[in-house]
Amino acid sequence: MDHSLKNVTNEKGEALSPVLDPNVKNYLIDIDGTICDDVPNEEPERMVTAEHYPDALEILNQWYDDNHIITFFTSRTEEHRKITETWLKQHGFKYHGLLMGKPRGGNYHWIDNHMVRATRFKGKFTDLVLKNKEIEVFDH
Repeated sequence: MDHSLKNVTNEKGEALSPVLDPNVKNYLIDIDGTICDDVPNEEPERMVTAEHYPDALEILNQWYDDNHIITFFTSRTEEHRKITETWLKQHGFKYHGLLMGKPRGGNYHWIDNHMVRATRFKGKFTDLVLKNKEIEVFDH
């Protein structure tokens, strides 16, 4: 499957931000506590020896092989990039991108003009299932 972006326009014919094919998911995945042991930035020596989660490796690599986009988005800083890239390679994680410097502390609220779906990780990667949940939205 092609990951190329599709051009879109508004009702006036003006260009808008391009979009992916709707069949391609653009996964942004945390690292610490999600695909491996939770290691704080203050203890970078543990990043080298962190245990990976085998279920995360299997599911994420399957998503990659199914032509979805895998980008790791981590609170690790740029100074941890090389350690992180080496660790991901050593453990066989397939991915397209690595974004460093995600704000720390959780309680994330992502506001975007594109469709966003959030999935809270609770200890094990499995196939995703559809469920109805209460969400916060802007009041129009």
